[in-house]
Amino acid sequence: MSAAHGIRTLGVLGAGQMGTGIAFVAALRAKVPVLLHDRSQDQITKGLALMDKLLDKDVNKGKIQSIDAKEARERIRIISSSEGVKALRDVDMAIEAVSENLSLKEKIFASLTAELNPGAILASNTSSISITKIATSTIPQGSTAASEEGKQSAGRVVGLHFFNPVPVMKLVELISALQTTPETLERARAFAIACGKEVTVSKDVPGFVSNALLMPFINEAIMCLEKGTATRDDIDTTLRLGMNHPMGPLQLADFIGLDTCLAIQQTLYTGTGDSKYRPSILLERMVDAGWYGKKSGKGFYDY
Repeated sequence: MSAAHGIRTLGVLGAGQMGTGIAFVAALRAKVPVLLHDRSQDQITKGLALMDKLLDKDVNKGKIQSIDAKEARERIRIISSSEGVKALRDVDMAIEAVSENLSLKEKIFASLTAELNPGAILASNTSSISITKIATSTIPQGSTAASEEGKQSAGRVVGLHFFNPVPVMKLVELISALQTTPETLERARAFAIACGKEVTVSKDVPGFVSNALLMPFINEAIMCLEKGTATRDDIDTTLRLGMNHPMGPLQLADFIGLDTCLAIQQTLYTGTGDSKYRPSILLERMVDAGWYGKKSGKGFYDY
């Protein structure tokens, strides 16, 4: 247990790429026991297979010892759909890593508030949705935002935005809701650092810093393709070789997931009312077609 963050057990909701990655760094780097929950057994199976692959890769590259991989894997316990959120009641922090859907997140956080101990930090890995809105959903029925119970519930909510792929990307973006207490913020920061991450802080604005800058850039690249300004390859090559980006914006969109890009862009657009954030029609149509990028096998590129 670290005196700085006080997280003795972590709960992670969602065993997709993000949730699995968060569980991985928490177990391996922060050396914290993790309870990983997902309603889909298939998703859990895929997540665990990915985790085993990552651990084997690190061992083969000499980054960690076999005993480190074994101990990290043993720190992760799966919480089945039948056990539900109640099985997380004794964790010191729960991190939600489900899809970018406000109503879904509000339901999860209301449930976490009801089931978890009052001192547990409730963190969201959202990349664009208002942490303040999520925090408000934790206020128990019959209480007000100004009541002591309301302040206590909302004050333990924080944004903890890891980047994909979590084991590789060095950054965590920390976001404070209007209600987040300084203690919650500092404990969350200390935990992210224990996971081996650098931490930056953003105000609770649509997209925070990262996606308020990145998504309009990607969206503009898609609009260039849509208008016929240049081909897919010429757009990506221009940014790779001309700006020294590791990959072009269209390839990056495929890796992020075009459905995720669209959801974030829509959040920016509705959250600000600014027309500069209007999603590209081509992006909307590709999502309509189920062309989500790498995860579906087809996006701007074929996989």
